[in-house]
Order: sequence, then C-alpha cells, then structure tokens
Amino acid sequence: MLKKTLLLMLTAAFLVAISGCNTVHGVGQDLEAAGEGIQDASE
Repeated sequence: MLKKTLLLMLTAAFLVAISGCNTVHGVGQDLEAAGEGIQDASE
C-alpha cells in the first residue's frame, strides 16, 4: 500500500512538473532547481 501511494505521489508530482514546463530549457531549469533544493535540504 505504501509503495502504491508513493508511486502515485511521485507520478502526480512528475506530471505537474512536466505540465508546467513548455520547453526543454524549462525542464532543465526545473530539474536544476529541484536538485538545488535537495542539496540545500541535505546540508
């Protein structure tokens, strides 16, 4: 059950992120921002 919920949440987040990006450049910026957020959280 937990795996299904986690997969559903990740899929939903991925779809929202993709729908917010109109170009490949936008996807790159979003991925970079997400990576920086994860990096900052780990510090």
